Parts: sequence; structure tokens; C-alpha cells
Amino acid sequence: MPFAPASDSLLAAARAWAADDPDAQTRTELLAVIADAEAGSENAGSDLADRFAGMLQFGTAGLRGALGAGPNRMNRAVVIRAAAGLTAYLRERTPEPFVVVGFDARINSDVFARDTAAVVVAAGGRAAILPRPLPTPVLAYAIRFLGADAGVMVTASHNPPQDNGYKVYLGDGSQIVPPADAEIAAHIAQVEAVASVPRAEDGWEALADDVLDAYVADAVRVVDPAAPREVTVVHTAMHGVGTETILRSFEHAGFDVPIPVAAQAQPDPAFPTVNFPNPEEPGAIDLAIELAEQTGPDLVIANDPDADRCAAAIPGPGGWRMLRGDEVGALLGAHILRRGDVSGPMANSIVSSRLLAAMCWAAGVEHVETLTGFKWIGRVPGLAFGYEEALGYCVDSARVPDKDGITAALMLTELAARQKAAGSDLQAVLDALAIEHGVYATDAFSVRVDNLALIDAIMARLRSASPSDVAGTAVARTDDLAQGSPDLPPTEGLRYYLADDSRIIVRPSGTEPKLKIYLEVIEPVAGSDDLIPARRRAADRLAAIRADMESATTPA
Repeated sequence: MPFAPASDSLLAAARAWAADDPDAQTRTELLAVIADAEAGSENAGSDLADRFAGMLQFGTAGLRGALGAGPNRMNRAVVIRAAAGLTAYLRERTPEPFVVVGFDARINSDVFARDTAAVVVAAGGRAAILPRPLPTPVLAYAIRFLGADAGVMVTASHNPPQDNGYKVYLGDGSQIVPPADAEIAAHIAQVEAVASVPRAEDGWEALADDVLDAYVADAVRVVDPAAPREVTVVHTAMHGVGTETILRSFEHAGFDVPIPVAAQAQPDPAFPTVNFPNPEEPGAIDLAIELAEQTGPDLVIANDPDADRCAAAIPGPGGWRMLRGDEVGALLGAHILRRGDVSGPMANSIVSSRLLAAMCWAAGVEHVETLTGFKWIGRVPGLAFGYEEALGYCVDSARVPDKDGITAALMLTELAARQKAAGSDLQAVLDALAIEHGVYATDAFSVRVDNLALIDAIMARLRSASPSDVAGTAVARTDDLAQGSPDLPPTEGLRYYLADDSRIIVRPSGTEPKLKIYLEVIEPVAGSDDLIPARRRAADRLAAIRADMESATTPA
């Protein structure tokens, strides 16, 4: 296809955006791209078209995207518009809204936080900013603690270094859900120019450490005061903001402070030791495993950069292995059930393992299945415990109705200490669960794309030619999740149940340009002697299903 130079309308839109950009750096960046596009550069023309492919979409995850100039990037112009839209939405409900703002250590997170506060104050509201880069759970906690009407966390969580994001919570401390997201987006769309948005020079409150102190004091309440404390943990913050809060929380709870992975302990927006700052990614916790091999702890814990997720690794006969998110979810769920202090339902997302539901059924505890994301899990009334397989866990919904990697780490450490005091370990808990309920083996893979249209094409192909069998087993039922159900709102995705009760879910990621495929098989276990063979049978079934689904979801 021949190269089409940047159109006059695109160049005019770009010049108008640059003239309205309040940031000299991104304005200069955009003017350089415009000049190169005008000179006939094919790369600059394509770059400009991508930057102006539309406004960065505001949804239930707020905003998230690559830093840079233009409406399809994360920058001050986009953030100011988002802050203006959020403030207008809040002012329809209260004339002087109070917004608390947190930020991580990514590039420009502090700048975006101040811009948000400036917009809120200029509109007649009240704004307070956390004192320094802190974990997302601290911001979620601060909303209720301070009695705010909303909260904003400037973070891209576990995304690559070039990204940043803007996560919005309402006054209940939960992430926004429909229709609030669409209503806020509609207000954002009404902002014609950044120059038209008033911004205060000052007037917002710079919070002290009171909020963090209160968060830590409440976080340690998830640990039983009478539980053993003899346990050794290696911890990595993945170059994020979790180290200070984790160390303080462990010390306050009476545990020995974790052994930190020094190279990853301090915030660094470049994330120099990992390709992707996500504990789920291959190699991300290699330094933590190396330190564990040198120091011999009982447990390795990894937080993602904004510390709302918690990953874990345990020792075994073949060396250290990272637990799947579903395994950590089962461990925490089993621990809470065993403590006997369950006063409400447990919940997990549709893409997470069905083991928690089986555990709840056996214990006579209500279980709720939700759509993917803590915007849904955290809203389950009276939630006793909630999780999703992507390393998100809520063990203290009364204070933080969102995923919280700090409190999850504390509770998992308590369980490890209990097991150690009894001469056992976390693997023994997983073994006992498998013997009682069967092996629930899960796997997941992603199809990353540069063009989001490829994801739409794959989903359309699966809908038009739905598989009749996978890995030689008949598909017993197909659910088009976009149609919704009496139990779940509509969401983009497909769910397949095979005749042997295996399950497959295909859905686009809500935060990254990729299609995600989740797999689960259930294998009965005929006693302790059958545990290892049952795990092998499950692994073989899972591998066969994955091979077929990898083929079925390959972009054309």
C-alpha cells in the first residue's frame, strides 16, 4: 500500500493541540513530529496519525497509555481534561467535592497529581495529595479514612515503563463502574480546550504521614495477634513504591522485616532489571529467586510497582517455583475459612479458578462469581475475601474494597508462619486442598498485538466459527459473555465448557493491547497416592487444550 502523507486536516488538528498544550516538553515534541510529517517523513506521518487516532479512552480502568504528546497519549493536556470531567461529574452530586489524590513513582505521576488537584480546587472543590509516591492501596484506604467524595491514583500499575495511567475511585473506596465511567467520559468530551479549564496555583492540601500511619495500623489487623511470627521472607518491590509500606507493616505486625531485593527495592521509573514490571511475566522475579537461593527463606513475596498485587514463590524438591495467582487465592481462602471468621461471601472473577467456589460450598459459605476486575469484586456486599487470578487479593474489604498487595502479603506470611510452626509448609496446604476437592489446574496465555483491530477480528472469527471440540473433547456449552446473563452484566468475551468440565475463556485485556485466554481443567484425586498422577493427568489435558487454543487465536 503506498504511503499517504499526513492530511491537511490532521496537521491542522495537531497544530491546534500543540497550541493548547500546557506542557512545553510535549508541545515541543509534537511540533517536531508535525515538522517531520510536513517534510514527508513516512514514520512521522504514521506517528502523528496514531497520536490523533482519538482521545485516550476513559473507561472503568480510568486512563492508561503511553506517555507523549497528543490526545491518544498520557500527558498533562489529557489529564487536565480528565480532571475537569471528573470534577464536573462530582459537582452534579455535591457542590464542593473533596478528592484525594495519590501517585506512584512513574514519569510525571507527581505532575499529573498536582494538575488534578489544581483543577478540583479551581472548580470550588477540596483536594488533598498524598505526601509522596505510595502504593495504590494507601490511596484506596485514604478515600474512606478522610471521607472523600472520590479518589484518583496516578499509576500504570504493572505496565511497561513508557506508560502511565489515571485510576478513579468513588467515595465508597471502589473503582468506578458503569454508568459512572460513561458519565465521566461524557463530561470529559465536553472540554473543548485545556485553556478553558481553570487551574488553581495552590490551595490544595499536602497530606502528612497520618494517612500512611493509619493504613499500616489497620493493615496489620488482618493478622491474628496470637499467630506464630517465626518466618523469613524475601521481598521485591519490582522497582515500585511498595518497599517502605511493606517493611513498616511487617515490623508493626511483629514479623521480622523481609529481606529486600536491593536492586529492585527503590522506585525507578525505568525498571532497569525487568523487561515488564509485572510479577506474572517470565523472569520478573528472577532476582528474588536468586536471593532466596542464597538466603533460604520460607517464602518469596513480590509486589507489582504500585503494590496492589501480590505474587509468591515457595521452595520445593525441584527448587523455588512461583505460585499461580489461583494457588495464592486458594491458600488465602483456605486460611480465612480455617480461621472461622467468615461473616460474608467470598468472591472471585469468572476467569479465576472454580476451586474457591468448591471450598466455599464444602464449608457452607456463600460464593459469588463476578466479572473480571476489582471494580466488581470489591463491590460484593459484605465481602469476606475476594481475588482474581492476576495476583489481586482483597482480605480487608471494610477498609480497602480493592486489591491490596500489602495486606495480602501479611496474611500469606501469617499462613506460612502457622505452617512452619506445625512443621509443615504452604505446599502441604495446596496438596490437602487437591486431595479434598480435586486438582484444579489453570493456565493462561496472551496474544499481544500492535493493531487492536486484530483482537476484534479474532473474536469475530470465534463467534462465526465456534469450535465443536477442543483437544478431542466436545464443547458442551458456549456462552457469549457480551449478551450478559441474570448473574453477570455484559462484557466482551467468550466462555466454553467442555464435556469433561474443562473451561476456556477468551477476552480482550482491559488495560493492554492483548487478547487473554484462560484455561482450567478439573481432575479427581483418588486419595493421597493418586495426587501426583492426578496432577500429571491434569497437566497433560491442560497442555492439549492450550495447544488447540493457541492455534485458534492466532491472528490471521
